[in-house]
Amino acid sequence: MSILYLLIPLSLILLGLAVWAFFWAVKHDQFEDLEGPAYRILFDDDENDRPAERPRSGEARDDSDDGGESPAAGRDDEGR
Repeated sequence: MSILYLLIPLSLILLGLAVWAFFWAVKHDQFEDLEGPAYRILFDDDENDRPAERPRSGEARDDSDDGGESPAAGRDDEGR
């Protein structure tokens, strides 16, 4: 029976917090447009969401203009 002295005030505090949160949400227009997000996901432009295309690994261009091979290219043949 003595636990009710703790639970009743605690439940009233939680009820007060819930009522405050509801009125705060109404005041800050959280319930303004309930159908907009549902339609927005259906008619979303996927072209704007795509990341920029990266060059494929086989199509990477070589920016060095020296015309020679890279220094690591001939290392395997030197010791043989």
